[in-house]
Amino acid sequence: MEIAASMVNVQLHAMLAGLALALVAGPLGSFMAWRRMAYFGDTLSHATLLGLAIGVLLDINPTISVIIGCLLLAMSLVTLQQRQSLPTDTLLGILAPSALSLGLVVLSLMHEVSIDLATYLFGDLLTISQMDLAWIIGGSATVLTILVAMWKPLLAISVHEELAIVEGLPVSTLRITIMLLIAVVIALAMKIVGVLLITSLLIIPAAATQRHASSPEQMAIGASLLGMLAVCGGLALSWFKNTPAGPSIVVTAAAMFLLSFIMPRQKI
Repeated sequence: MEIAASMVNVQLHAMLAGLALALVAGPLGSFMAWRRMAYFGDTLSHATLLGLAIGVLLDINPTISVIIGCLLLAMSLVTLQQRQSLPTDTLLGILAPSALSLGLVVLSLMHEVSIDLATYLFGDLLTISQMDLAWIIGGSATVLTILVAMWKPLLAISVHEELAIVEGLPVSTLRITIMLLIAVVIALAMKIVGVLLITSLLIIPAAATQRHASSPEQMAIGASLLGMLAVCGGLALSWFKNTPAGPSIVVTAAAMFLLSFIMPRQKI
């Protein structure tokens, strides 16, 4: 009985964490699709491993250290964009492998610490503790609240940034806000789908919904719903076929994206 109860708790924690993340990933992934920021998200996901290494080195909570690492990389990108003449994609191409490699080097130098890299690279949703769940739900709720409160100005700079500048909106501040929110969500998602798959959970549901939504709001809500369905489907696949939970969620989301081609396409 105790083993069965423990398994139920594990599945419940996994489901709640995945649904909370999918709920906020929908609208945030929509902004990433509108602003063509998929590569930026991929770069931030590589920074999670560096944040983890810093957390282990300084003996602080891994979730906090990963969030700090992602935020630092996001701010570094903004600073380099303002001071260097290099294109953004070139800067991202430099930062992504550099952050990942530095994280791996730091972890390899700490011989007294044993780290299961596979868990962080591909996720391990079924090992989420109550503390992890609290961080994920609290962080997701905070990001979602900010997105709702700032929806109109964030949407304005995503649809037509030049017009937003003419209207007097603080474009630079709003652009940084989006980057920081992405950084927080990617840090929270590391335990669920892993460093290598985080961006997929943000982009795939949004891309699948974009084909059929008639408004930005429909796309954001639809992306959240598809993400939540992917979480449920991935966990079911993991439960019945003993497949890894994180990749199973991404595979389910990818299958939904392919199915979206069957339906007539609409453009927002």
